[in-house]
Amino acid sequence: MNCNNCARHVTEAIQSVRGVRSAAVVLETERATVRWDVNAPADVPAVLAAIRQAGYEAKAIDTTATHQAEPPSSGWRLNLWLGVLATVPLIAGEWVFGLGLVRWFQWVAFILAGAVQLVAGAPFYRGAWRQLRMGRSNMDTLVALGSSTAFGYSVWALFSGHGGHLYFMEAAAIITLISVGHWIEARVSARASGALKSLLNLAPQTARLRHSDGRETEVAVADLRPGNLVTLKPGDRVPTDGVVSEGNSAVDESMLTGEAMPVDKSAGDELYAGTVNRNGWLVMRVTATGESTALAHIIAAVQRAQSSRADIQRLGDRVSSVFVPVVLGIAVAAALWWGAAPESAARVHDWLGKFLWPVHLPLGDVAVPFIIAAAVLIIACPCAMGLATPTAIMAGSNAAAQRGILIRDGVALEKAGRVTAVIFDKTGTLTSGELALTGPWTPDNTEDSVRLAQALAATLAQPSNHPVSKVLARLSDTKLVLLNWRETPGSGVQAELRTQEGKLEAARLGSLNWLQSCGIRPPADGGMIEQWKADGAMLVGVASGEALLGVFALKDSPKPNAAKVVHQLQRQGLKTFLLTGDHARTAKAVASQVGIAAEHIFAEVRPEQKADFVKQLQSRGERVAFVGDGINDAPALEQADLGIAVARASDIAREAADIILLRSEIEAVPEALGLARATLRTIKQNLFWAFFYNALGVPLAALGFLSPMLCAAAMGASDLIVIGNALRLRSWRLKAVR
Repeated sequence: MNCNNCARHVTEAIQSVRGVRSAAVVLETERATVRWDVNAPADVPAVLAAIRQAGYEAKAIDTTATHQAEPPSSGWRLNLWLGVLATVPLIAGEWVFGLGLVRWFQWVAFILAGAVQLVAGAPFYRGAWRQLRMGRSNMDTLVALGSSTAFGYSVWALFSGHGGHLYFMEAAAIITLISVGHWIEARVSARASGALKSLLNLAPQTARLRHSDGRETEVAVADLRPGNLVTLKPGDRVPTDGVVSEGNSAVDESMLTGEAMPVDKSAGDELYAGTVNRNGWLVMRVTATGESTALAHIIAAVQRAQSSRADIQRLGDRVSSVFVPVVLGIAVAAALWWGAAPESAARVHDWLGKFLWPVHLPLGDVAVPFIIAAAVLIIACPCAMGLATPTAIMAGSNAAAQRGILIRDGVALEKAGRVTAVIFDKTGTLTSGELALTGPWTPDNTEDSVRLAQALAATLAQPSNHPVSKVLARLSDTKLVLLNWRETPGSGVQAELRTQEGKLEAARLGSLNWLQSCGIRPPADGGMIEQWKADGAMLVGVASGEALLGVFALKDSPKPNAAKVVHQLQRQGLKTFLLTGDHARTAKAVASQVGIAAEHIFAEVRPEQKADFVKQLQSRGERVAFVGDGINDAPALEQADLGIAVARASDIAREAADIILLRSEIEAVPEALGLARATLRTIKQNLFWAFFYNALGVPLAALGFLSPMLCAAAMGASDLIVIGNALRLRSWRLKAVR
């Protein structure tokens, strides 16, 4: 494949195969990813046959192979060296030594240009012939026609003795310059996929397997099975996913999460393939292998993003589908104009020359129409148009992967670049999700009353699995004897406590409203309690009989950088919202700390209502991104224009999300959206340049202001401009907040 039309034809051919659900073809890497319907067999031979019928060759990739494929640039090396060795003497002979009209040099030029046509030009002629058999045309068609036009005329003039200037140098230079452009393009494009290559090289090929008798042997990672024990020495890369069985160490997970600080690991902690054991000795139990590992899922996500097509790419596809036939028509029309009415063409040329640059074309020369046609065909090669979107998506998705941001596909990248509003879930997203205990308040504030309140609260909380109960259960090691314990969901727990007099008395732990409904008086001195309420703390009271023994305040604090994240998003022109099921007072306290406006707070929202709130914002014209981490966030993540799941998100939330943040915090949200905006901006810039280049270049070539060789150089330069612009995304950085 040599252009975007090629990739489109291959995609259509694959999708015509029965049972294929989708196909993604990547021009730069010359690979296709095929996904099948759930109940359809994977008929690979049928796909290969369809590709061959479309005029291309393909083979199935061994997914178990670990070696790297040959770089795309290697296929252009022979063309490059042969073209340079033949073209440089031709240029020197004509431009330096003035031998262009010398008969013996013309025969030497014929031999050298012929070698370039037969060998270096073969890929272009084969591609053009395949497309011709299918009744189509592509970039190969334009290159083959342009070069063969100049070469064919020169052969006729040489053998017929017509005399005059011959265009063997131009014919050879066209193919050489385009081959050089393809070679550089392939090498530069390979840099854009650097993050994926780094990921593919992360997992080692072998592992140190520990047997049941204590022996250790070196085995291939592919031979590991869940349950196997693997030993890791300092400096070893983790071969597959597992759990620490023995030992302690610090593990570098930066290549997966983007976080520079190593993570301490001990028994029971998870390990991921490709991470590095830094300084300790570990024994891990294998839990996942092959495509089930986290690294394999990340690689698949990056590949999916690179091979996907954004909606904006359809514009380029539509133009490319009609571009080549239109250019052929322009080339023929220009040739007929210069051949049949040279005076008319010359008048227009001379008038424009006053504003542009002087070019002297010999009127009446039979070569002029051919050279004009060749120039039009060469300048119009739609490479830049085909590369505009996929190179930017590849560079953007790789830059994101290096920062611990997984983008599902090109459509998600495009949607992220158009977001206008960001909704945050509170617990576990803006806040740490871990309740911190404050207090307690007791009526007389003595040590004895505090110990009694803590002991009773811990005893009542012990049997419960509620997050609040788990915090309160750690208040005291003293355990009292309770009878008939029961829990009232959403309110609290209660039991019967035997008093010193031997009587049974009701003991309760729960919200103050619930305790009050049970006949327990609220605290008389409410100064501290009101302050806790103002700070957004959750208040839990403990009571015995009708007496309130104490009140505890539990607070879920914002993450350290939550305010900075919100500020960065607002600087990007995005509206920020807080959506939570918590009490309005708590939500308001958190929002004020992170900088979200009071009118953008929506509290006491049930899980099933979160998606409805997203719909409300969308109905106002907002393009909504939802950031969440829990199972109850999945409907909202799915409804939002863009779903963002944070590192510890549940599997359901991850499945519903368009972007997954591998970092443990939300600092990557502004970075992800900012990078997406930069990528979308780069795509638009590339498309503008591609259209501008062709809109300007084709008329100039048709009017005789650009020679075929200059057109070939300009076409290659346009490709490099598009790729170079995309590569700028690799060094993109979010502006720091002051």
